[in-house]
Amino acid sequence: MPRIIAHLDMDAFFAAIEERDTPAFRGVPLVVGADPCGGEGRGVAATSNYLARAYGIHSATPISLAWRLSEAARRAGKPPVTFVSVDMKKYARVSDEVMGIVRRFIPIVEQASIDEAYGDMSFTGSFEAAESLCRRLKEAIRSEAQLTASVGIGPNKLIAKIASGLHKPDGLTVVREEAAESFLAPLPVRAIPGIGPKTEMLLAKRGVKLVKDLKPLSVLQLEEWLGKRGVDLYDKIRGLDDSPIEEFSEPKSIGEQETFDADTRDSQVLVDQLTVLGQGVIDRLHHEGFQSFRTVVLTVRFADFETMSRTHTLAMPVGDAATLQREGLKLLLPFLDRRENPHRKLIRLLGLRVEKLH
Repeated sequence: MPRIIAHLDMDAFFAAIEERDTPAFRGVPLVVGADPCGGEGRGVAATSNYLARAYGIHSATPISLAWRLSEAARRAGKPPVTFVSVDMKKYARVSDEVMGIVRRFIPIVEQASIDEAYGDMSFTGSFEAAESLCRRLKEAIRSEAQLTASVGIGPNKLIAKIASGLHKPDGLTVVREEAAESFLAPLPVRAIPGIGPKTEMLLAKRGVKLVKDLKPLSVLQLEEWLGKRGVDLYDKIRGLDDSPIEEFSEPKSIGEQETFDADTRDSQVLVDQLTVLGQGVIDRLHHEGFQSFRTVVLTVRFADFETMSRTHTLAMPVGDAATLQREGLKLLLPFLDRRENPHRKLIRLLGLRVEKLH
């Protein structure tokens, strides 16, 4: 029986929910994210609908840039962007509803994020049957949740994920095992999961822009260029991936972060924010069913966007907010003086994360 994997990816999930729930948002460019504050806002876009993406606004676009792109569109006679704040509780409820629908159709499901999941379709026996079932699944999501999803079907998770993004929104792309390599060959190297903008630039300098450009390279050459990632890449560009569907994947970490309205080095502001972050982390820790953690990670992003993280692992697991606050404060204090901040730079963002969960 062939291995058949599906990857389901909700289309512009947060924005689609807002459009569904608020008719006035339909048919206009929409961005869900931080308040742009007239172009002075901090933070980023969480997602955007496809009309806003046509303006160049995508997830993680700085919200100030999103505002400028919206204003440029307005001056050109196009509709300006409507900005909406994030409502994670609502999105999580809708995610649970959608994943419930997915599990009615597919017995073995790995939820990869709030808006995407992998499903083992091997039980269908053929790619034709898997495609038919996924069409019914997509229609169920449309009729019951009033949302659209794009689905990729392939011989493994790698191919399925790339395929799901190929014909968005509301797409369905099937790639059989014998076609996997030819499917990948003409795609840009960024299509391969794990290749980010830095690796893309490095490869471009060596004349490598498409997946097929990587094929003549030996595993030793790739390792020389990219280290261990190069070894993994050798298999990926050939469409090979044996990673399993993990039904019950526990979070490896839980964290919170906040971008300040104004860059600061005010110790009281920073300590107060650390307290808020710590309580948020503890609340989520317990909500996810964990009792304790051992590792604390503090992230500091300066005004010039330099980002630094510091970590401390405790001898024994703990699970209370007071201990997290104390350990976070120990990591933060060196950033308030010359030990970690010799140039006395202002701080833009503070993040707190716990790992080694129990």
